[in-house]
Amino acid sequence: MTDIGIVGAGTAGLHLGLLLRRHDIPVTIYTDRSADDVRGGRLPNSVAHHAVTVAREQELGVDHWPVEEYGYGCHHHFVGGPNLFYRGDFVSPSRAVDYRIYQPALMGDFEDRGGRIEIRSVEADDLGSLAARHDAIIVASGKRSLGEFFGIRAEKSPYAKPMRRLMVGLWTGVARTEPHGVTLSIAPGHGELIDIPIYSFAGHVNALLFENVPGGDTEVLADARYEDDPEAFRRLVLDKLRMHHPTVFERVDESAFQLTSTQDLLQGAVTPVLRNDYRVLDDGTVVIAAGDVHSVLDPVVGQGANSASYSGYTVGEEILEDRGFGEDLGRRAAERRRERIEAVSDWTNLMVQLPPADHIIQLLGAMSQDKALCDEFTENFNHPVRQWRDVVGSPEIAAAAIARHAHEGEPAHA
Repeated sequence: MTDIGIVGAGTAGLHLGLLLRRHDIPVTIYTDRSADDVRGGRLPNSVAHHAVTVAREQELGVDHWPVEEYGYGCHHHFVGGPNLFYRGDFVSPSRAVDYRIYQPALMGDFEDRGGRIEIRSVEADDLGSLAARHDAIIVASGKRSLGEFFGIRAEKSPYAKPMRRLMVGLWTGVARTEPHGVTLSIAPGHGELIDIPIYSFAGHVNALLFENVPGGDTEVLADARYEDDPEAFRRLVLDKLRMHHPTVFERVDESAFQLTSTQDLLQGAVTPVLRNDYRVLDDGTVVIAAGDVHSVLDPVVGQGANSASYSGYTVGEEILEDRGFGEDLGRRAAERRRERIEAVSDWTNLMVQLPPADHIIQLLGAMSQDKALCDEFTENFNHPVRQWRDVVGSPEIAAAAIARHAHEGEPAHA
């Protein structure tokens, strides 16, 4: 009988494992962190799942956080100037749940359905021994040695260093937007703020993700130490909100504005890269990359977890077609998911480019005057191939998108 090994218990690994267990395929997930370790750890990210991912969770029977209670329906945009605060609406809601809640819940679902979780560290040198136990191995862990195992696709990886330095924390005291949604606030020359309504251990709070341009005024947030002086850190965040992100600052009740926990803060940076899809071991076992080990994305357009879900699930669909393993499985899976994975990578890399591409500046300005264009851009967070092909992929594409909606003319007021 087919037997699959998955390295990593993130979105890609869990969605893949759950899909295979629906079809009674034996699956072992290898992870170096138990559900309790994840639950008790530091904030790992601030990801939102868009409607296409929520639909996948519903199909898998793991939609434990219905969008009617936990979802939001739009993106509010602020682009650093007067009259540039506007809204784009989703067709169906998105949702953000703290991964320290989400991941342990799905690990439990996987085990309840007969999946096996083995708590152990796996490095690239261990893949050969795992191959003796499985027909195929899918690596969905972003460990350094595993990333190096697959190798980088240079033509899709234009950056040698991070383009943003990141700080995200969970905060109380930020009023919800009306309509309820995420705020994407751009401070030219300094970076972006993504204000995400998220469900965490403290209930419904706000994840404030600062995407800081190196050398910009907000970069200090990536280095400031909360533990050294919590009140000074809080004041620093308020100062940067007041100066650069006024539409978020105006919703802050300063008396209630607090980090929810010392564990609810993450600082760092990522270099976006796209790696090769698979490798074949000496014994013929195929090892397929999925999730973060395959496509490392800056979180500026919120595609990481959604792309990981798609990637893992698509590999699962290819396995279920039962057309054999080995290198042929690697080739089939790569071709099946290539267009979307590359579109996500290209779109993300474009949005962190410095200086910003002229056509993106023009597009953001046009969106403020055209609700239909803004809605298309927003809904395409569910459809990155459309986003790249029809809206952002080149100056010519952006110009055509602007012209396509020009006759409609309804401003996209927030």
